[in-house]
Amino acid sequence: MDHRATQAERGRDLERLLTFIDAIVAIAITLLVLPLADLASGVTGSGSVADLLRVHQAQIWSFLLSFAVIARLWFAQHRAVRHLQDADATVSWLLVLWTLTIVFLPFPTALVAEAGHQAVVKVLYIGTITVSMVVIGLTVRTIRRRPPLADGVGLPQMAPSVVSAVLLGVALVITLAIPATTYYPLLLLMTESWVLRAYDAVAASRTARRTTHEDDAEPPVPDAAAGSETVRRGAGPAE
Repeated sequence: MDHRATQAERGRDLERLLTFIDAIVAIAITLLVLPLADLASGVTGSGSVADLLRVHQAQIWSFLLSFAVIARLWFAQHRAVRHLQDADATVSWLLVLWTLTIVFLPFPTALVAEAGHQAVVKVLYIGTITVSMVVIGLTVRTIRRRPPLADGVGLPQMAPSVVSAVLLGVALVITLAIPATTYYPLLLLMTESWVLRAYDAVAASRTARRTTHEDDAEPPVPDAAAGSETVRRGAGPAE
């Protein structure tokens, strides 16, 4: 009974932690839109909304970009903890660290609107997203190494986190090497599903070839009936 009570309490602790994280993500997204809400006061009798939108298009662009990024990171984190039924200290602190990257993201978002062309801003912005994805990967790795933390139905996969982190690294290299691309290289993240399908196809092909090679390498099993017949012939009456 005590074991069941302890397990139930740990389950409630995990639920509270995940609820806390979801609330922080919602607050972070809200913080992104607050600067845009302040822009409404800039509309005067002589000015138009179209002029306001044109003047502040960089802020609007950075808001939309970061909204999409945070949403994507949340979905990735959700996939990582979908089958989690218990969280030890390592998983808990990794989730808290991931939350820190989300809380910090509105700061580089504001920098993107004001000085997005600077290399240091690109490193700070894309670097924060990359760190967030790496932390998700570490969380997945920890859960996979400790199956009792999961519900027994399934385990999170490492491939999506690894592919996303690699694509983010490539995007950072491209935007630094070709400044005119600005933040468009982040669209590489949209190719994640294609890369994963290609990876699965290559892995399946390798597994099939390995299985075929192992089957060919196995020595043929002698036929028991034929062996018995040979023995009987060799044991015939001597002349």
